[in-house]
Amino acid sequence: EVQLQASGGGLVQSGGSLTLSCAASGFPLDDVAIGWFRQAPGKEREKISCISFGDNSVYYADSVKGRFTISRDNAENFVYLQMSNLKPEDTAVYFCALDTAPVVECGLYTPVDGYNIEYEYSYWGRGTLVTVSS
Repeated sequence: EVQLQASGGGLVQSGGSLTLSCAASGFPLDDVAIGWFRQAPGKEREKISCISFGDNSVYYADSVKGRFTISRDNAENFVYLQMSNLKPEDTAVYFCALDTAPVVECGLYTPVDGYNIEYEYSYWGRGTLVTVSS
């Protein structure tokens, strides 16, 4: 059974830091990608980062570039999202998800208007809430 579990959310002040963890199990993590998504209140879920296990390439949305860092622990099948310089607009429920057959590596990924990238992610973990106070 494929399982993804996101954890590490909480309440932090603006300018603070948090690290989210995603534990993945039940699927061979060879040539897959794990993405981080977030959904703010009243907004659509957006993809903010991903990491490809094949070539270790990464992707960041413009909204988090320079502030968030994605990484993975091969031995423990964890993917981390280090978030720094957090802003109130980062408040959202954060999800990790597994793409078992990536069409493109994360390093080559470019969002396409009108295309819902969520469809490419087969497995989703339960979200973890991040609240950034001003």
